Amino acid sequence: MYSYTSFNHDTSRRNFIQKAFGATAAIGLSGISTAALAKKEIVKITVLSTNDVHSHIDPFPENDPKFAGLGGAARRAKIIQDIRNQEQNVLLLDAGDVFQGTPYFNKYGGELELKLMSMMAYDATTIGNHDFDNGLDGLLKVMPNANFPYLNTSYNFDDTVLAGKTIPYKIFVKDGIKIGVFGLGIALDGLVDKRMYGNTKYNDPMQKAAEYTHKLKHELKCDLVICLSHLGYKYEEKKFSDMELAKHSKDIDLIIGGHTHTFLEKPLEIRNRDNKTCLVSQVGWAGLRLGRVDFYFEKNTKHRVNESASIKVLNYAIG
Repeated sequence: MYSYTSFNHDTSRRNFIQKAFGATAAIGLSGISTAALAKKEIVKITVLSTNDVHSHIDPFPENDPKFAGLGGAARRAKIIQDIRNQEQNVLLLDAGDVFQGTPYFNKYGGELELKLMSMMAYDATTIGNHDFDNGLDGLLKVMPNANFPYLNTSYNFDDTVLAGKTIPYKIFVKDGIKIGVFGLGIALDGLVDKRMYGNTKYNDPMQKAAEYTHKLKHELKCDLVICLSHLGYKYEEKKFSDMELAKHSKDIDLIIGGHTHTFLEKPLEIRNRDNKTCLVSQVGWAGLRLGRVDFYFEKNTKHRVNESASIKVLNYAIG
């Protein structure tokens, strides 16, 4: 079986869920039935996430010194399906660097990775720096295998073959709750060979985040705004990161991060410019874990609380 390795419960969340459901004890992630949700007019949105899978299709070998027997696309698919069987409103998102890291990428150039993600019914991804490793033409060639959009506000592809192949954001509506998702990427200069990204121009991430979060929250009236970020968790040097984005932005509710391969046991709660909570999440790399955040919305007031877990992709029976 898969396991939840951490929870995020604080007193206010317990009190809200207890009040909403008339419960006398805290309710865990899997402890609320669909019938109870409907009766109390609570909408539960489950957000699942990966980042930096890096072409890891197979589990790590049993003799691996750090990750023996962990990971694997088939196991992840089974966990995702199990959760979808239990939950009504599920989003599955990825924060980039789908490519590069095993011979599968060398052989198939990313085609296999995107086909598997399509089979798992991912809802969206963003572009990581290693997704440029076969150049713009290589990325363009395999993109048709993705039955989901690439969300990107960071890279201006107007003067490249990828013009019109990405979209800045997408809105998902789940049981009356509007969820706006947009994507941010890291600066490529000095990180990726210029020949791989050609005439791609880089947009300021803070400026784009401000532009699209305002649009999603205030113009398009989204109840939840999620950023798929490949900026990196945080840095000692002066470099823009998810932590900086969370502190200096407004209206982002959840940042699903990547790039730095950071294993966070649970999303961090960061106070933004308005002193509201922005969650920052990242689940390492190689498909070793699956991120999960459950948001509970009260239908009438849209008041929201959340719980979270980091799910290890363990070795268990498939089928």
